[in-house]
Amino acid sequence: MSDQPPRWTDQQILAARPPKHSTDPGRPYAFLVESERAASGQVEQVSTIFLTNHECPYRCLMCDLWQHTTDERLPPGAIPEQIDFALTRLPPARHVKLYNSGNFFDRQAIPPEDYAAIADRIRRFRTVTVENHPRFCTSECPRFRDLLGTDLDIGIGLETVHREILDRLNKQMTLEDFERAVGFLRHHAIGVRAFILLRPPFMEEQEGVEWAVRSIEYAFSVGVQCCSVIPTRAGNGALERLQTSGLFDPPTLLSMETVLDAGILMDRGRVFMDLWDIERFYRCGRCGPLRRERMHRMNLSQRTVPAVRCDCEVHQ
Repeated sequence: MSDQPPRWTDQQILAARPPKHSTDPGRPYAFLVESERAASGQVEQVSTIFLTNHECPYRCLMCDLWQHTTDERLPPGAIPEQIDFALTRLPPARHVKLYNSGNFFDRQAIPPEDYAAIADRIRRFRTVTVENHPRFCTSECPRFRDLLGTDLDIGIGLETVHREILDRLNKQMTLEDFERAVGFLRHHAIGVRAFILLRPPFMEEQEGVEWAVRSIEYAFSVGVQCCSVIPTRAGNGALERLQTSGLFDPPTLLSMETVLDAGILMDRGRVFMDLWDIERFYRCGRCGPLRRERMHRMNLSQRTVPAVRCDCEVHQ
């Protein structure tokens, strides 16, 4: 880790961005069904809908989710329309995730007057998962849970328990904020999953592994029930600049496997490695797909499986 990592301001982060993608306020920007190990221990189908809506007010250094957001608040009715559009085109599933590239309980993102209409559309699912910043974990959360009448889980970006790096990420959150949010949600019978970054900016490879494992341990210790580890990816402008300066490199597949192994062996809750677009991390055409398949099997089984052996391993 650099001795004195540079602190980026909101303005610098915004200036480094490439243009946003065009979006349609009446349509989600993506939707799919995926398999996931449920809290019950069964592998079940999950409908994931990526809602198009207003950009998050926080400018996190590593975030690229803003690329599919709008600059204006959507009118009431647009989010239920997006959900209808996706659900009529997706096969049946037992769970649903509504990911909105920001904070579900940000009034500028999801109009509260739409809560009842949203609940009407998704209460048939066994669990509903949304994402949220600790500062938006307010009484709106249990109010929405009551409207749903089914299990509500909220995903919160913990990112890292390295206090200095967390501050440098411009997350606008402390570990105390995170812990208070988790305690509040669990008190109201709302489940919590944490998003944890593997090798955020300003960390060397081994540091990235060690701090990701520490972050998983911390998340479980404060009441989180599920951890999703996100390999830090370039693509938002700021990380490319940091990479050019030698202050960021994406993690290796071997590091991903190491963290997933460690998290599952804790046996304190589900631990997943995010495998979206993992092909960009391949450094070997032979073992890259095998390593991806190994992690996929571990995600679903929540058990470790034999490691992949390859002559290139020192470079992975």
